[in-house]
Amino acid sequence: MPAQDLKVSEMNESNVALPAGIENIKIQSIFGVAISDLSQEEALLLLKRSILENRHIKLAFCNAHTANLAWKDDNYREILREFKIFVDGFGIDIASRILRGSAFVANLNGTDLVPALLKQFDSPLRIAMIGGQVGMAEKAVTAFQIETPHHTFLPILDGYASGEAQKEFISLLKNEPVDLLLVAMGNPKQEFWIANNITHEHAKVAIGVGALFDFMAGHVKRAPLWMRRMRLEWLYRLINEPKRLFRRYILGNPLFLFRVALVKLGFKKF
Repeated sequence: MPAQDLKVSEMNESNVALPAGIENIKIQSIFGVAISDLSQEEALLLLKRSILENRHIKLAFCNAHTANLAWKDDNYREILREFKIFVDGFGIDIASRILRGSAFVANLNGTDLVPALLKQFDSPLRIAMIGGQVGMAEKAVTAFQIETPHHTFLPILDGYASGEAQKEFISLLKNEPVDLLLVAMGNPKQEFWIANNITHEHAKVAIGVGALFDFMAGHVKRAPLWMRRMRLEWLYRLINEPKRLFRRYILGNPLFLFRVALVKLGFKKF
């Protein structure tokens, strides 16, 4: 896909500059995953325009773990072609420097981006949430509404719901589409779930948000600000959840860098 610059030119009713076209975005490919290279402001404007103009977008975030999954799973890599992809994590920046000679403009993790997106709207949005442990989404809603109380969060369903409950949830969305759908099932399950179940009939923007509900609910603590600024939030999570994240970070990160080297040396192409 040719690299093009995102143009910010049009204005909406609130006199906020919006991207002129949601496809005119500079793209960098990591393991066949097409990642949009945007600043946080541009990313928020793109999503805002999608909601204002009813342009359906499926959004995912790519970190080293996501890229590792895409490397070995052709179906997952193909599914991600349906998504806008934002960069999440220092590992992808390292890969970009090695493969392209430059880092991405900004780190756009969902934990920061979704709350920032909600603050972009003075008028109320209708937001649906699915995933997480039982009761976690409700706790996350409480946290969201402290800073953005004007939004409505319905329907809500946990990640342990039965297949029938999920079908009912999807039916509710089709009958009453939402502005924003947040899906917290982890990679790759959340992207497969969105791709297999959600269209423009259900939500304007559907986002795979990983552990967002846990962070918002306070169930999982975020890294100190200085660690986030140094792009070391992964290390903080590993220290606090070593058993669960050992394979992802201790084994996964070196494997990711090895695979980047294979691509750089021409032993693997996408």
